[in-house]
Amino acid sequence: MEGRVGIYMGSTIDLIKIRRDLHKIPELGFKEFKTQQYLLGKIQSFSNERVEIKTWKTGIIVKIHGLNPTKTIGYRADIDGLPIVEETELPFLSEHPTEMHACGHDFHMTIALGVLANIMEAPLKDDVVFIFQPAEEGPGGAEPMLQSKELKEWMPDVILALHVAPEYPVGTIAVKPGLLFANTSELFIDLKGKGGHAAYPHLTNDMVVAACSLVSQLQSVVSRNIDPLDSAVVTIGKITGGTVQNVIAENARLEGTMRTLSSDAMEKVKKRVQALVKGIEIGYDCECAIDFGSGYYQVYNNEPLTREFMDFIEHETEANVFECKEAMTGEDFGYMLKDIPGFMFWLGVDSPFGLHHSKLNPKEDALQVAVNVLTAYLTKKGN
Repeated sequence: MEGRVGIYMGSTIDLIKIRRDLHKIPELGFKEFKTQQYLLGKIQSFSNERVEIKTWKTGIIVKIHGLNPTKTIGYRADIDGLPIVEETELPFLSEHPTEMHACGHDFHMTIALGVLANIMEAPLKDDVVFIFQPAEEGPGGAEPMLQSKELKEWMPDVILALHVAPEYPVGTIAVKPGLLFANTSELFIDLKGKGGHAAYPHLTNDMVVAACSLVSQLQSVVSRNIDPLDSAVVTIGKITGGTVQNVIAENARLEGTMRTLSSDAMEKVKKRVQALVKGIEIGYDCECAIDFGSGYYQVYNNEPLTREFMDFIEHETEANVFECKEAMTGEDFGYMLKDIPGFMFWLGVDSPFGLHHSKLNPKEDALQVAVNVLTAYLTKKGN
């Protein structure tokens, strides 16, 4: 298969085998124990005297010392999986029945290893730090990792990352200066009323009815409280409530997500959700609790660095690059870009099934494309 072995500047590693090995062992945030050990084994197998390795929780930080450094370039790859039952029927199916690499993090790690191996073989003038970050999907690993003493000691001056894009063909890179991904926040609402027999509804406070009313009201947040020229999404993806069919529910729970293209809009959405929930408490004589869970800061690409990268891809590589639109996707890499100049880009992997789908199956030829592009870019950037 084309792209089976990653060869660039003298380094040879089997990208596809690594990807498939990692695909078998997806683990949830801050529980990536097998993943961490696998990555450490690979890194140590081709490391040398110029390489230092640190661990932080289940993450890994690798520094390749440059020959005459004036700056540190950072590259980040996320390492966690999702709580999804895989339905691909691949021969290298997930060995963890309720977990899957359904967001391409197996690709992200493999690409980082390939680039890391290449940079080790031909050290740059500047230092390069590879960050294998846990818990991107939740509860969020970027922000606490940034605050860790381990990363602070090797803090990059610039940083970049990629994310697989099933909708784009292999060989394509999509990116844009400025806002790329949205501000996001989880949303959990618990309602507590008074249960009772279905034959005596007048003696109860039915939380299924209250929850249904609240879901309907939440649909007005975007349509009636956000500027039509701005963008926001409020989605309730899960409702639970009650126990059996003939008992009026004492408890109900809504689980969802909120996404906006500006931090101001996110604050407006949160305030409006709080107001609607307060109204439900009064109208249905119940108690409600809101938990906004994990929130991710927008991914905002540094404009000069992004333009420079796009120009490099267009003129010095065989990949195709185009400027895409911003997306409502959430990514905690935004916290890193908040503190460090840099950018994230989409890597085309050509899958009929999208991110977080149980049948996501990216084309493995994209691995070599990314390794070649990133090795070439970092080589130029770091010399």
